[in-house]
Amino acid sequence: MPLPESPNGESLITYPCKFPIKVMGNKVDGLVHAITMVAKKFDPSFDAATVELRESKGGNYLGVTITITATSREQLDELYRTLSTHPMVKVVL
Repeated sequence: MPLPESPNGESLITYPCKFPIKVMGNKVDGLVHAITMVAKKFDPSFDAATVELRESKGGNYLGVTITITATSREQLDELYRTLSTHPMVKVVL
């Protein structure tokens, strides 16, 4: 998911800032732990107590919202890449 940019290509995000990311995957043991470990890697101050969970209607999927302290576009790009390629993750928004 591309980050918002102005017409001249500059980021519309002012760093540092709190930045929510929604991650969806199959509802399996270890999903939340795996996502929080990735978040900690990119934001050592990440607080797992702030994680929000939402189960799908059928109960097969779990939406996990993490809020990290974003410090740069590069950090966010790499975090999105890492989460998107994780085997337990289906979608990152």
